[in-house]
Amino acid sequence: MLGMPSASDPLPVSVRQEAADIAAFRERHGLPGLVDIHTHFMPKPVLDKVWRFFEALDGHSHGGAASWPITYRVDEVERIVTLRAFGVRRFTSMLYPHKPEMAEWLNAWSAEFAFRTADCAHTATFCAEASATAYVKEALDAGAEVFKVHVQVGGFDPADPILHPVWGTLAEAGVPIVIHAGSGPEPGNHTGPGPIRSILAAHPDLVLVIAHMGMPEYADFLEIAESNPHVHLDTTMAFTDFTEALMPLPVDLLPRLRDLGGRVVLGSDFPNIPYPYLHQLEAIERLDLGTEWIRAVCWDNGARLLGVSPR
Repeated sequence: MLGMPSASDPLPVSVRQEAADIAAFRERHGLPGLVDIHTHFMPKPVLDKVWRFFEALDGHSHGGAASWPITYRVDEVERIVTLRAFGVRRFTSMLYPHKPEMAEWLNAWSAEFAFRTADCAHTATFCAEASATAYVKEALDAGAEVFKVHVQVGGFDPADPILHPVWGTLAEAGVPIVIHAGSGPEPGNHTGPGPIRSILAAHPDLVLVIAHMGMPEYADFLEIAESNPHVHLDTTMAFTDFTEALMPLPVDLLPRLRDLGGRVVLGSDFPNIPYPYLHQLEAIERLDLGTEWIRAVCWDNGARLLGVSPR
């Protein structure tokens, strides 16, 4: 029982066709479903603001993107049904504060969302503020299974000493933290690999998931993952035509990416993507790293991180 709405609810013809194409992808690679560690569900006013930001892009900002239409700009119910139709068996409600004294409210909303959406992993967030130590513990006590940190939007240094007890708590809990730390699509004051190296030096047991493969500092974040057995990379928007036109992945990194297959996990950025969900899967497939690698990325690794039963 996944809770309302059900996957039998009506969907547009285009989504049903895409669901059939994704089912064919899953069949090609022997996948029982998909686990997507990087999907966004937020309070409606917050998500509406995010959508307005992306749709106002003019090509002179945000990494040079000429436009960023939201492919799945539909209501919350339809977005849930769409993911289920695509065979996504476990997903997240990645949300993040853009100012202090916001994270605790977001955490309350996401706890309620996870309660009524059983296939969504209970997601929480935080920023650099004195109260974070207490509300992160409260979120964990309430059952939070994954955290999201957005260094760029939050505008804070993840290595700020005020967060030392937070990182310690999360390391002890062993929950994954999806962190947008790369400098794409635009650098921030605290983006890049440096702060992440500092955090890991103090808390080597942290289960970090570097969002977007760390773009555009792909090589640096790949090296961090290679050097730290608890660090993962998520595929969010990587390898797609949209991103390759702006921040291409160097092809000489592919053998190392293949070797790290046990710690690369599917992420999509659904619904905030300017192309169909299927394209992320096709972009992964055309790397030509093999079916076993694809199975690990699209199911096994995410299932391990988010506690999904083995296939």
